[in-house]
Amino acid sequence: MAESSGKPSVLFVCVHNAGRSQMAAAWLTHLAGDRVEVRSAGSNPGACVNPAAVEAMAEVGIDISAETPKVLTTDAVRESDVCITMGCGDTCPVFPGKRYLDWKLEDPAGQGVEAVRPIRDEIRTLVEGLIAEIAPEATA
Repeated sequence: MAESSGKPSVLFVCVHNAGRSQMAAAWLTHLAGDRVEVRSAGSNPGACVNPAAVEAMAEVGIDISAETPKVLTTDAVRESDVCITMGCGDTCPVFPGKRYLDWKLEDPAGQGVEAVRPIRDEIRTLVEGLIAEIAPEATA
């Protein structure tokens, strides 16, 4: 594990870090709690989180309104066990021994909440599968 905490760490990357990666990070934090370390970043971060993404997540009880897009750094990749890209191509630095996944998701930029809801739900499904793989709940 990259972190001394022993928890798996996941980095979500999309171009603007304003929609998909913010929703994915919020879902992972919401569903896995403190079992996973979560980061998100963008190769070309936007000025603010997509309002439609904020609204779509609020509909399921998750508040991402205080989040801000962050720039992708080499350190963020180095410190993460799993790097998940969402349509940013090869801008993510590659380190040996890391696991890289590419989730093909429609870009919600410039779309209303109606178009963002199915993306939000698809991200939840992907995140649930990821959690089952990297941080399954301990059985009593």
